[in-house]
Amino acid sequence: MPVPHQTGRCKSGDLEIFYRHLGNRALTPILFVHGLSYFSYDWLPVAAAFRNNRECVAVDMRGFGDSERSPAKDYSVPSMAQDLASLLDHLQWKRAIVLGHSMGGRSTAYLAAKQPQRVAGLVLVDYSPDNAPAGSKRTAQTVAGTPDVFASIDEGMKYFNAAPDKRERFEAYLKPVAGGYELKRDPHFRNQFRKLLETGERPNLGVDMWQVLGEVRCPILSVRGTRSDMYAPETVAKMQAANAGLRVAEVDAGHNIGGENPDGLIAAMKPFIAALEEKSHAH
Repeated sequence: MPVPHQTGRCKSGDLEIFYRHLGNRALTPILFVHGLSYFSYDWLPVAAAFRNNRECVAVDMRGFGDSERSPAKDYSVPSMAQDLASLLDHLQWKRAIVLGHSMGGRSTAYLAAKQPQRVAGLVLVDYSPDNAPAGSKRTAQTVAGTPDVFASIDEGMKYFNAAPDKRERFEAYLKPVAGGYELKRDPHFRNQFRKLLETGERPNLGVDMWQVLGEVRCPILSVRGTRSDMYAPETVAKMQAANAGLRVAEVDAGHNIGGENPDGLIAAMKPFIAALEEKSHAH
């Protein structure tokens, strides 16, 4: 059953950013930011758990979902973080709790570090600046191997090993084009991974994410999937060492925590958010 919500668009520089909006104004709102193989739709079930007493928005990052693709192929961390700031302005949110999954962890951490007045708390879902080798390899192969066009939605689902009950998600994630359906993601990302597999050359982020993480001044909840192939158990201590305000919660899931165990993620987030609200009332 889809979660009822509104959709909207906002300008960020010369691009239009698409988002999904639910909930009511009251407590600190939450902004949900997806990872590389996901889009705003994926965050609706988790957002729905918080909608009674706050606004929740899930965004499609530039190049993903129904947001515009960057003609200049500018998918840098600072530019994607600026898209989030533009969206906060558009929503007239002075401060928000910001959640980033995987790739989304980069832009959310950057926003929290560089525009601290905007971010009340940061939730990093299965994100660390060091990706574990197994997950990196899986992601590179899956993304690099994505065909230009799937003949049908069923074929797209088969490629991603999706369960039959995920059909609605893939109807939203694939768009009709000549010859079938294409993924709502700029082929730029696929091409980067193809290059990585051919040459071993990693895309240069242009920012030191460990340093960025260390600059964040708001409380950070780092949520790790116990079966994650991206966020290795041995990286936990490094995350904690990077920032004294970071605490780690583990949830029984693989890398896609929000999709595999939304209830576990919600349970990890609730005490963190309650503590943030308490802190804001104390000021």
